[in-house]
Amino acid sequence: MLDIKKINEAINYIANEKKIPKQELVEVIESAIRTAYKKDFLNKDANLSVKLDLAKKSIEIIVEKEVVEKVKNPNVQVSFEELWEDAGDYKTGDIVEIDETDNILAKTGDSFGRIASQAARQVIIQKISEAEKNKIYNIFKDKVGENVSMKVEMVENGKVTFEYNGNIIGLGKNEQVSRDNYTAWQRYVLYVSKASSDEENWPKVILTRKSPELVRKLFEAYVPELLDWTIEIDFIARMPWIKTKIVVSSNYEEIDPAWTMIWQKWIRVKSVMDEICGERIDVIANIWDDATLIKNSLSPAEVISVEIDEEGKRAFVVTKVWEKSKAVWKNGVNIKLASEITGYEIDIEEVES
Repeated sequence: MLDIKKINEAINYIANEKKIPKQELVEVIESAIRTAYKKDFLNKDANLSVKLDLAKKSIEIIVEKEVVEKVKNPNVQVSFEELWEDAGDYKTGDIVEIDETDNILAKTGDSFGRIASQAARQVIIQKISEAEKNKIYNIFKDKVGENVSMKVEMVENGKVTFEYNGNIIGLGKNEQVSRDNYTAWQRYVLYVSKASSDEENWPKVILTRKSPELVRKLFEAYVPELLDWTIEIDFIARMPWIKTKIVVSSNYEEIDPAWTMIWQKWIRVKSVMDEICGERIDVIANIWDDATLIKNSLSPAEVISVEIDEEGKRAFVVTKVWEKSKAVWKNGVNIKLASEITGYEIDIEEVES
């Protein structure tokens, strides 16, 4: 038998805890009961309605049946004899609504209650999950393209969850940076890269620690000249936890954009580096000359000469033998980032002197 009292208690708890309207939960349970009943006692094409009245602690199950001379399937058919005094109001083939509540519960007893409860539990779990995803989506939909500071809630088997204003959200493994040592209660800045919702899919929010835009937004927080357009970030390339290269320009001749980003004693760059666990950052002033930009982007290497093929987007760079390793750096990180921010494929030739 369905325990309406326990269902009512569960609905009240979930409604208060998860902020889901009670009527939505009632409809979810009614739908689950219909599904369970049709699956186990009728056929999938049967029409029935379920009315759950929590105030009266009752349930009503109404089944639509076809009026026939001889019943072959009692679950979807009813005879004239069964209609008693109402038989004269119908003809063969008519559809009549029959209250089957007592028959169903008497026939199936605890079995039906158990099946319906299990179905309701599954649907409610799904509803809660959907409500949680909607809630997270609504929180972050207006924060796309921004950084958000969050506290680590839990780290378990590579899964990292964060707490934000009392809400829990996960950081996907593909969006984590291996150098980050995620520990409970520690704060990190994450970039909100996506928040989407459509009719076919559940709402989705993607946070990341890998995006170069995370670094851009961090600099905007520490460098006010970026917000008032005194200087601008023209290009940015990043290899998470290893190195980031940033090209900046000034809208005023008297202002050095690279120095403005770095500031005295490298305080601004160091502040950003602290937020990304010590990741190296190269800041390069843009003077809008491709050859010079390529040369400077290969820092800390000293470059002898640069020849460029503008049409083929290739650059031919000459360095001294002992400078090539600096230009390339670990696993080619430096040259890859230089190529990304300049838009040129870079070839390096080394000479003895």
